[in-house]
Amino acid sequence: VQLQASGGGLVQAGGSLRLSCAASGRASISYRVGWFRQAPGKEREFVAAIGWIGERGYYADSVKGRFTISRDKAKNSVYLQMNSLKPEDTAVYYCAADGAIKIATERSDYDYWGQGTLVTVSS
Repeated sequence: VQLQASGGGLVQAGGSLRLSCAASGRASISYRVGWFRQAPGKEREFVAAIGWIGERGYYADSVKGRFTISRDKAKNSVYLQMNSLKPEDTAVYYCAADGAIKIATERSDYDYWGQGTLVTVSS
């Protein structure tokens, strides 16, 4: 599976961005998807995840109520809608996928990673 993350950019605090993660390759195989982020000088951390069924997502406490993860199976894509952005959301955002079905929140749970997209939130 190859993953392509896009949609990052520069936004003011309080603004919104929508990240996309497009899967190709063995995309017909069921997969779960997670979003992670890494700020300068910090460890990569979990942000949100969605299982293959895709009924609802699971979120880190720091983004709960502001971010929404969703998927479009027909387009082999997963999205991260980010609202009410804060300067502390500034990071490179990565999408990751794995052939299992249930939601996962650990980096080690995922086999495939996209290249990352930079989100910068100015104050």
